[in-house]
Amino acid sequence: MTTETILANATLVLPKETLLGQVRLLDGRIAEIAAGGGLPKGAEDCAGDLLMPGLIELHTDNLERHIEPRPKVDWPHAAAIIAHDAELASVGITTVFDALRVGSVVSNAKANYGEYARALADEILGLRAAGALKISHFLHLRAEVCSETLVEELDKFGPEDRIGIVSLMDHTPGERQFRDLSQLRKYVMGKHGMTEAEFDAHVADQRALSFRHGSRHEAAAVAAARRYGAVLASHDDTDAAHVARSAEHGAHFAEFPTTVEAAQACNGFGIKVMMGAPNLVRGGSHSGNVAAADLAKAELLDIISSDYVPSSLLSAALMLGDLWGNVARGVATVTRAPAEAVGLSDRGRLEPGCRADLVRVARIGPAGALRGAWVQGKRVG
Repeated sequence: MTTETILANATLVLPKETLLGQVRLLDGRIAEIAAGGGLPKGAEDCAGDLLMPGLIELHTDNLERHIEPRPKVDWPHAAAIIAHDAELASVGITTVFDALRVGSVVSNAKANYGEYARALADEILGLRAAGALKISHFLHLRAEVCSETLVEELDKFGPEDRIGIVSLMDHTPGERQFRDLSQLRKYVMGKHGMTEAEFDAHVADQRALSFRHGSRHEAAAVAAARRYGAVLASHDDTDAAHVARSAEHGAHFAEFPTTVEAAQACNGFGIKVMMGAPNLVRGGSHSGNVAAADLAKAELLDIISSDYVPSSLLSAALMLGDLWGNVARGVATVTRAPAEAVGLSDRGRLEPGCRADLVRVARIGPAGALRGAWVQGKRVG
């Protein structure tokens, strides 16, 4: 059965410009784009609103918030996944790479760092196969090298699991994101209610794990990404040496580099830089690292991720458009650029032949309000 939708009188956000026009969707694809403010019979009048590609999220911790809405509360997973999916659709995200940690600490139950990824991945993929989800889901395995079980957990996944990204995570105390131990102390003690003595023991234990397993785990994660056919990403690169190692491994993009030095080094190696939308919206990093806005002003920012606030993705794209004086360029950081970073050639652009994943957004001052979302031509929000 042929299904057609026409979205007209819209400000089309094309790859390099915006213009008033219309888009015809046919059988899940963009069939035609035309300039002009006309309103064909049966078309939806977008009243001049922005019409852009659906947003693409490469790294989000949002599912974890639904699975564990309070400490030690394990919410029913199917309900949590469906709620997570619906929330993303409601803020214009039409493709998501659900971030799941692999690599656990099983010798210390108090660490609250148990294995969960394989079972949760099965539930996500099962709901997707059953048609229960509104948007397109892939997996992003966050490979924690400072752990005990990374190799065993990686071996439980294969090329059939829709793994699009493997990121190299190293949360060794005193390294990368938490190079400043005072910031780590504040974060860990606040989140887990540790005493000073417990925090000191945690630091010692994590450093010992890294010493024993770090190099072997890093190599295993790089090999696993190749085996899955996934893109490799680095995480929290802090200096030029970190970036050089990422480049040697073949990383396509860098998640949240913590310094200008690291971002500049990424640029030199052709590694795309991804920063968090909450960093941009808040005006700085909650961990005391480099501000996303500073990298944007220095022409060192390529991709935005919502990280832990799904609604921040759209806000950040519009903020960048205003900062750069180019709406199309700002929107590209959450559409075309992430699609290219992970090799998705069928989405992220308003072009004939691409998937009909689109969002309609009304500008309200500097902010944006979602007025509609479509995935493969079907309205989902």
